[in-house]
Amino acid sequence: MSGDTCLGSALCPAAGHKPKAGGLKGGSLGNKYVRLNVGGSLYYTTVQVLTRHDTMLKAMFSGRMEVLTDKEGWILIDRCGKHFGTILNYLRDDTIALPKHRQEIKALMAEAKYYLIQGLVDMCQAALQDKKDLYEPVCSIPIITSPKEEERLIESSMKPVVKLLYNRSNNKYSYTSNSDDNLLKNIELFDKLSLRFNGRVLFIKDVIGDEICCWSFYGQGRKLAEVCCTSIVYATEKKQTKVEFPEARIYEETLNVLLYETPRVPDNSLLEATSRSRSQASHSEDEEGAWSCASACAASTSRGTAPTTTASSATSWAGPAAAAAQLLSLGRRGIPWTAIFTGRLGPLERQQGFVCAEQH
Repeated sequence: MSGDTCLGSALCPAAGHKPKAGGLKGGSLGNKYVRLNVGGSLYYTTVQVLTRHDTMLKAMFSGRMEVLTDKEGWILIDRCGKHFGTILNYLRDDTIALPKHRQEIKALMAEAKYYLIQGLVDMCQAALQDKKDLYEPVCSIPIITSPKEEERLIESSMKPVVKLLYNRSNNKYSYTSNSDDNLLKNIELFDKLSLRFNGRVLFIKDVIGDEICCWSFYGQGRKLAEVCCTSIVYATEKKQTKVEFPEARIYEETLNVLLYETPRVPDNSLLEATSRSRSQASHSEDEEGAWSCASACAASTSRGTAPTTTASSATSWAGPAAAAAQLLSLGRRGIPWTAIFTGRLGPLERQQGFVCAEQH
């Protein structure tokens, strides 16, 4: 191979000879090239480079240590050769560009420690410390350790708050078959939401509460909604705890609390509207349907025809005049309008005479 120069007959054995140890003398060989086989990776360099610093390599190539060569004259070093080129660059220039990843820096530092290159070890340690100082978590989730801490966090937060309480040890009974999976799904959804809305919503975890799995939503220091995911069910004559995963409801409430992320002054009208919206929504729909049905009954009465409803299960009433009276009377007594329209009245209502005709 052109450009190669062996360091002496001891390093260039005849073909067929086994690798053997030999000593190297410095001096006039400082500018001679040597061939290095480091874990299967081949390198060319000079003795001058290898002996510039007080390292193990200087001890090897100044005659203080024995070296092992193969039959072709390559000096063997039983180490990984991945970072040896970087080590040679440091021996030449006293500085290098370190890798970007922490694992690569750690691997290079391990090789530098083996070769006793203290300057490179110090450089790697400084780089690792800098990367540690610059590290910032993507999302920080506080964990509640006391009720006072929870109250302080919620009141002092300028952002909406979503809290997940989970404490599996609160259960007094055995779990249903899907409860463990649903509990994990709630926790995974909490992690996804905390990453998705990080910076806009404060997410906190509670592991000391009395529930097993419960979501709470806060805006401007007040609780807006709560989604409890546990219930007690009966199976084979014994009680069991059931954990559910109401994903759609959780997403809905999380989006609702985003209404409170901008104002810094409590908006009483907004708080009142959102807190009442859930309780009034179903009642308003039922009431609107009831009055429209009552109007239809009255109109049918004036025409002398029997009123009918257009619900999914059409129900006709026994008489036009009685229909409107029964409809209004049922509404005043708090009977759900959906029960009236579908004809699914309870035993008490039927005993009181409020009976729908058979469905068509």
